[in-house]
Amino acid sequence: MNFNSPSSSSLEDCLEQVQARTFRFFWDGAHPESGLPFDKCFVSGDPSPDIVSVSGTGFGILAIIVATERHWISRAAALERLTTILRHLERSPRFHGAFAHFIDGATGAAMHFSEKDNGGDLVETAFLMQGLICAREYFQAATDEEEKLRACVDRLFGAVEWDWYTRGENGALYWHWSPDHDWIMNLPIRGWNEALSAYVLAAGSGTHPIGPENYHKGWARSGEMRNGASYLGTVLPLGEPYGGPLFISHYSFCALDPCGLSDRYCSDYRAQAVAHTRINHDYCMSVPGYRKAGMWGLTASDGPNGYGAFSPAYDKGVIAPTAALSSFAFLPSEAESALRAMLAYEDGKLLGRFGFADSFVPKTGWVAGTYLAIDQGPIIAMIENFRSGLLWRLFMKAPEVRRGLARLGFASTTHSIAPDALV
Repeated sequence: MNFNSPSSSSLEDCLEQVQARTFRFFWDGAHPESGLPFDKCFVSGDPSPDIVSVSGTGFGILAIIVATERHWISRAAALERLTTILRHLERSPRFHGAFAHFIDGATGAAMHFSEKDNGGDLVETAFLMQGLICAREYFQAATDEEEKLRACVDRLFGAVEWDWYTRGENGALYWHWSPDHDWIMNLPIRGWNEALSAYVLAAGSGTHPIGPENYHKGWARSGEMRNGASYLGTVLPLGEPYGGPLFISHYSFCALDPCGLSDRYCSDYRAQAVAHTRINHDYCMSVPGYRKAGMWGLTASDGPNGYGAFSPAYDKGVIAPTAALSSFAFLPSEAESALRAMLAYEDGKLLGRFGFADSFVPKTGWVAGTYLAIDQGPIIAMIENFRSGLLWRLFMKAPEVRRGLARLGFASTTHSIAPDALV
């Protein structure tokens, strides 16, 4: 496929090539010793900081599953890489079972995210567990290698003390805990945001489960996470005005299938994601500079003045390819238009060795010199869910997921989460 002639290529060819090239971030660009994906790599090829994000590792594991299924790598090579990753993860310090936000790529040592955030990060851990659970469900052969992989995933998941992160209360899970500063970050995980899967996994744990009241009082805020207002002609069921950055509708849904998923707060979680995406798209198309370039997609990404959580309510002119590309399952026609525009942008200026650069500013021509794991990973995962539903099927059949959804009162018209999942 010639990336410089996107209009002459089929959508399937475009998606295959974009996914495959983006995958190289997690394969060729990973740490040479541990196989862990770097939090950030440079478009220039300069050495990456020896920092691994735990959520980026979860998205990277999803990418390896996709690469195996699509035969970009062999099953043997995938197992070898995953075995190395798991060995390093088991060495990494945990804090009541939760991993730190950042770990050292070579040693697995916990690294400070900020001065007082130097312990467990429950949301990062949840995104890691999404990837691990999907890997366990995918590698189901009766071989020593695959049995060891499954056993290791079970150990890591079973060690997470989800209930301890409620601080012994009937309300929310808490995002952080530090062995030096205790609960000083004091950040409850409340909806609506990207962290739905943390509650599903916490409720589904066979060792340290939370109760339904933690979800209803903590995450859903007894219904206060509902929105119901109209923005640019679209009604948004849940969340903040205009929906916030688009990653909110991507991170959990890389694995958790929103299609046909409902609970007492939302009649269809896919409809929530579609509404959020539609508002983001329509806002961008109301901005002359974006519309002229045929670009849309505001989310958390690098920008000229550093990392920012960009959205219609906080627009600094920065478009991130991950925003539209990770939305194929929600607005496929609009995502395809953005993809073709980005492939053609200034004769391929946005495309490099590991896929699209993290972000760019159409008004000035600025292009980020970075790739970020938490942006590259959802591109691969969400395009795959659009193309085949692979990751959604794997995650939704896991007993922990079925158990968690059933305990929290979810229903699904797409997957079985029958009451026997509670056993």
